[in-house]
Amino acid sequence: MVLIIKTRATLEQVEQMLQTLKIYIKVAVDIEKEILAGGGERHSECEAALLEDGSRQRDIWGADWTPFDQSIAYESIINIRPSQNNRSMIIQEPEIREQVKKITQELIGGYKPEFS
Repeated sequence: MVLIIKTRATLEQVEQMLQTLKIYIKVAVDIEKEILAGGGERHSECEAALLEDGSRQRDIWGADWTPFDQSIAYESIINIRPSQNNRSMIIQEPEIREQVKKITQELIGGYKPEFS
């Protein structure tokens, strides 16, 4: 289930986003609007939800959030952007990584759901 999170998520919303992959959440973060979409099997699903909601593709970056240890991985196929000098699946620009981390932590961080 992909949810768009514009304000601090509830534990229930985090658990809903975890339903698909169980141990981590695929997220696409709009660094301009400071919102994210999370859940589903692929970052592209999250990206599509944000695009449908009015985000610009150039502002959306993919990552994986693991709530159990509060870690983030900046790797996603949607991050390959030669036009923005990102030729890798990993976000290359430290400032963009920091924005993605900050927004993710503010919106869905802090929750450590129980394994079920």
